[in-house]
Amino acid sequence: MRKILFGVIITLVVLFTFKYCGEKQDDKIVLQESSALIQEQIKNVGKLIVTEGHFSEVFNYKNSKEIFGDYFTSEKKALVVVNADVTIAYDLSKIEFQIDEATKTLTILSIPKEEIKISPDFEYYDIQSDFLNPFEAKDYNDIKTIVKQSLDKKIEASDLKNNAQNRLMSELSKFYILTNSLGWTLQYNSMPITKTEALLDIKL
Repeated sequence: MRKILFGVIITLVVLFTFKYCGEKQDDKIVLQESSALIQEQIKNVGKLIVTEGHFSEVFNYKNSKEIFGDYFTSEKKALVVVNADVTIAYDLSKIEFQIDEATKTLTILSIPKEEIKISPDFEYYDIQSDFLNPFEAKDYNDIKTIVKQSLDKKIEASDLKNNAQNRLMSELSKFYILTNSLGWTLQYNSMPITKTEALLDIKL
């Protein structure tokens, strides 16, 4: 009788052990699948163009050249009309992140800086110069440099960057939805994200 009882106990222990190990193995597989899914979703995100803008400018370019000291000055000038398309994009494939399977936490370590692309179209009118001070390649390069500096200031003073960041955070909310649906926690550096609205408070 004791042998039978002992055999039953051993059998039950073995069965429970196999069941427990099987459940732990299943949990590990699910965890690994979730981790792989999160990594794949992040890596699949490419360059995101979040904001587009258009600027128009009219510039009066002047350049004076002194001839024979102060006795004679030769001046050249041009009227330049610039129409520029501006796009602000984020290459989300460059997001640095860390996955902790033990705590089921996805931590976004850093978000790449925005990429600003300016595509200006130049139209030159009323170009005036003379033999002593002709229009040269350097003048066109100087005009492009001046225009770029002016456009950079206008972009900084506009709402383009703020709008771009808001669009970016709206896109990142997809990571929150994904992690939340899998029972994971999303955080930016050490700040847990408990709702999508919290993404808007992130300072890059």
